[in-house]
Amino acid sequence: MLQAFLVSTSVVAFAEIGDKTQLLSLILAARYRKPLPIILGVLTATLLNHAGAGAVGTWLSGALSPAVLNWAVVASFIFMAGWILVPDRLEASEVAVPKDGFGVYGTTAIAFFIAEMGDKTQVATVALAARFDSFYAVVGGTTLAMMIANVPVIYFGKHFADRLPARGVHIVACLIFVILGGLALRNALTQTSL
Repeated sequence: MLQAFLVSTSVVAFAEIGDKTQLLSLILAARYRKPLPIILGVLTATLLNHAGAGAVGTWLSGALSPAVLNWAVVASFIFMAGWILVPDRLEASEVAVPKDGFGVYGTTAIAFFIAEMGDKTQVATVALAARFDSFYAVVGGTTLAMMIANVPVIYFGKHFADRLPARGVHIVACLIFVILGGLALRNALTQTSL
């Protein structure tokens, strides 16, 4: 369980650097300049989104045969390794920010939840939950990772985000996914030969 938590936290924290949801956090922070409700909105949206993704991954771990699941996990980790190298772009005009009336918290929660749908970190959460079959550890780890990556951006804005070597961080995340894919491949080959 601790391994699932730590792997989930580290993989998603690296994957989130330069991700569109991190860029959305920057836009929301610049627009509203109220860090606490933005952070709470990000936390709420992430918990809901990753709980759904974790539930799908956990369900897949029980619904698929071990051999099929192992090969699906291998494919998803290798896919994520490649996808993580594709930088996200988010223009202010693309942000699905609801009209005012929801307040800063509600606007952030809705916009962040929508932006996270089908995002790299959501797909990674499904794969990690399927791999580890540990819903709470994975969702807790991925949610913590999202907060680690987004809270500094909300507080320190563009000055902080521009200093991170996003390309280097994405390469490290890619390598982590390749290693996880290799471990999953070893597990799949071991299961197949039995």
